Amino acid sequence: MTKLSAETRDWLAGLGITPVNEPRWLAALTHGSMAASVNYERLEFLGDRVLGLAMAEWLFEESKAAEGTLSQRLNALVSRQTCARVAAEFGLPDHIRLGKQARDDGARESTNILGDVIEALLGAHFLDFGFAPTRDLIRTLWAQQFTGGAGKTKHPKSALQEWAAGNQRRPPEYELVAREGPDHAARFTVRVSVKNVGEAQATAASKQEAERLAAAAFMEQYA
Repeated sequence: MTKLSAETRDWLAGLGITPVNEPRWLAALTHGSMAASVNYERLEFLGDRVLGLAMAEWLFEESKAAEGTLSQRLNALVSRQTCARVAAEFGLPDHIRLGKQARDDGARESTNILGDVIEALLGAHFLDFGFAPTRDLIRTLWAQQFTGGAGKTKHPKSALQEWAAGNQRRPPEYELVAREGPDHAARFTVRVSVKNVGEAQATAASKQEAERLAAAAFMEQYA
């Protein structure tokens, strides 16, 4: 198969996209479980950089904040969790090409896969249309996240680090307690502890998100 399905073409058209190189867009939507000759990984690498540049430009234009605040917002807006939310909001899960086992394992709901595929689509868009149109697409797709609260509050890990220092405690320590499930639908459980205070743990689709949730749980319980 080298062409997009009619349903996927219609979905892209609804986003204002008419692909030039259809095999490239097909690759962007193809997970490695399909055992196809190409998948989304290379395009995801490119799209990740395009998204970062477009978002940095947008933040620089719209905010007079200091570098640290801009970096905090940038990291939140391009995070795997935000990318996955954007992907789900615009109906991407229905168009990802997955092998049977991956489908059965719930890969369509995987934060990592949704985040990777939407970045791969941005990579395909950049190659077909260049940076300016891709920047405009990002501003359309990310508009709700950008105007919302993403990155406007301190990251829980940073907040916990500062709390520990401010209370003359040792720095928090993070430990991976468990990793379960196949690679495309893995679940990570992380424990965070502060000596002589306590500990908390959380489970998520990525180690970084589990650490974030564990830090938030610790702050809610002990701070």
